[in-house]
Amino acid sequence: MTLAQAKRGQRLVIAAIPNPTIRAQAIRFGIAEGSEVECYEKLPAGPIVVSRGKQEIAIGRRLAENIEVKPA
Repeated sequence: MTLAQAKRGQRLVIAAIPNPTIRAQAIRFGIAEGSEVECYEKLPAGPIVVSRGKQEIAIGRRLAENIEVKPA
C-alpha cells in the first residue's frame, strides 16, 4: 500500500522509498524507512498531511504514491 492510499487517522510505518531522490527528500524531513507516522489529514485531490511527533508535513499526492507504507 502507498501513503496516498492511507486513511485519515491511520498509524503507519514507512516500509520503502524506492526512488533515491524521493528518499533523500523524505530524510530531510525526518521520514526514513522504518519511521512511524500518522496520516493526519488527507485533502481531496491535494496533499497528504502526516504527523511525526509534533511535526506535521504536507506531502504531495504524486510523491505519496511513491512511498510504500504498512499499518503500524
